[in-house]
Amino acid sequence: MAANRTTLIALTALAPVSWGTTYAVTTEFLPPDRPLFTGLMRALPAGLLLLALARVLPRGAWWGKATALGALNIGAFFPLLFLSAYRLPGGLAAVVGSVGPLFVVALSALLLGERPTTRNVLTGVLAACGVSLVVLKAAGALDTLGVLAALASTASMSTGTVLTKRWGRPEGVGPLALTAWQLTAGGLLIAPLAFLVEGAPPALDAPAAGGYLYLALANTAIAYWLWFQGIGRLTATQVTFLGPLSPLTAAVVGWAALGEALTPLQLAGMALAFGATVAGQIPARPAPAPALGRSPEHDTGDDALRPTDAAGAAGRPRP
Repeated sequence: MAANRTTLIALTALAPVSWGTTYAVTTEFLPPDRPLFTGLMRALPAGLLLLALARVLPRGAWWGKATALGALNIGAFFPLLFLSAYRLPGGLAAVVGSVGPLFVVALSALLLGERPTTRNVLTGVLAACGVSLVVLKAAGALDTLGVLAALASTASMSTGTVLTKRWGRPEGVGPLALTAWQLTAGGLLIAPLAFLVEGAPPALDAPAAGGYLYLALANTAIAYWLWFQGIGRLTATQVTFLGPLSPLTAAVVGWAALGEALTPLQLAGMALAFGATVAGQIPARPAPAPALGRSPEHDTGDDALRPTDAAGAAGRPRP
């Protein structure tokens, strides 16, 4: 079962790796200064495509849950992320975003009953330090709105990740449908804001159309499907510790495709952040079993590969 776990982690990791290419695609192929339109083009077409494939609509309370998750993971996250990136210097938005694992550790304790461990907290700090060494450049004056937007985007995605784990999925509904609901809801929330703030859509040439197609399909539809599938079968902490792979990928793409140099300090930061990412995937040791048998509350290891069902999400979380 260890091989299955490794495969699942590797597939989930493809999501933040894909997201790490967003900056290069945006700067090289897309119209400038259209962050909301870009967020809309990432979310809504991907959501509608997956919805057509899944052919399942929410029922009952899941209309509200899907809307809430879509707002947290997509509708609020995308605009806040782009706002912070435009207003903060030298990769500071990515540094603020790298504290996401610490947010999830705290929220998991509050909402999932997962006790924070010294190892998780220390690993989260090391991941943030590693990302800082990779992306943080000479800083200018800090923009208060940009810092608040970066913190809010991180808190939004972290809360969405933990609530996705807590609520699980309705019985008989797979991760494809859950992803479709969230992307569609998030895209519909972004749409009026995009047209109100940025006006009519820009004219698109062939490179821009190709860039938006890539963002909608590989970068969003497939990536978020893998991400939410991972949330359903791994712990929320394990999943969020894959997040630093996004700025690391962005740095590698910048070096390989855009001719950006990597300094020895950045390489050391990459090694530190990657090491923290790997350490974050090691499951905690189970507590000693009680005399009359092992308590389900201490299940770890291969049991994490079981999909989270509605009953499990409503009660105790699966580790």
